[in-house]
Amino acid sequence: MAARKPFADSDTADEAVRATCDDATICKRFASSKGYWKDPYIQYFVRSVGERKAPEINRGYYARVHGVNHLLDAFIRKTECHCQIINLGAGLDTTFWRLKDINLMPRKFFEVDFPTVVARKIHNIKLPTLLLSECVLVYMTCLQSSNLVHWAAETFHTAMFISYEQVNMSDRFSQVMVENLQRRHCTLAGLEACQSLDSQKERFLKTGWEHADALDMMTIYNMLPQDDVARIERLEFLDEKELLQQLLQHYSICWATKDKLNLGLSQLAF
Repeated sequence: MAARKPFADSDTADEAVRATCDDATICKRFASSKGYWKDPYIQYFVRSVGERKAPEINRGYYARVHGVNHLLDAFIRKTECHCQIINLGAGLDTTFWRLKDINLMPRKFFEVDFPTVVARKIHNIKLPTLLLSECVLVYMTCLQSSNLVHWAAETFHTAMFISYEQVNMSDRFSQVMVENLQRRHCTLAGLEACQSLDSQKERFLKTGWEHADALDMMTIYNMLPQDDVARIERLEFLDEKELLQQLLQHYSICWATKDKLNLGLSQLAF
């Protein structure tokens, strides 16, 4: 029985990570139902709106969705749709249908996740490629995530990698975040790369990517179209704005590019 324990622990850890997919989808379902953004497809993955989420959580997801979509759409437009997207740890994400609705579909769209979530596999294709990763790399060791982004840099000569995950993970707020996840059997094995915006960028610059930028979500939130930000802030009263600021300062978007075709990918920014 002792020999089986590591496998049991691994199964528990995998199940805990899979559960975060449901958590994210439920949060996005609630926020979209409140009017933070439109997503007519997420209802097919989460039937019920579920229990009320705190305003800072809704605004955090608003910043996450709009921040990632801004860079993703800019990449596709820069390549004039002659590209492919690889969504790592895609979960129940609805990006494919959103892009289809706005007539911004890439040539290829791949989703990668646990076999129980997505059964699709990636093949080695070398059109301009966008790789998308939202809270995925942090569950790998730094060596594993570095190997992954190095593989991507070696495999795709004209590409962009967008990564959304934790940052500034060395204070009390981040310690509480880690402890809460550990209680759910989620271990953030890649925290070392999440210590700062510089450490996020270095993971890419040291593994073959030509250019990398990173911004925390508070900065991105303040850079979003302020008329729309004002609209969503009227949806719910937020008593403790400091809590939102703390939350957003502990997440970031990092994006890295390689541009053999000289499309100007390094110029894509907020």
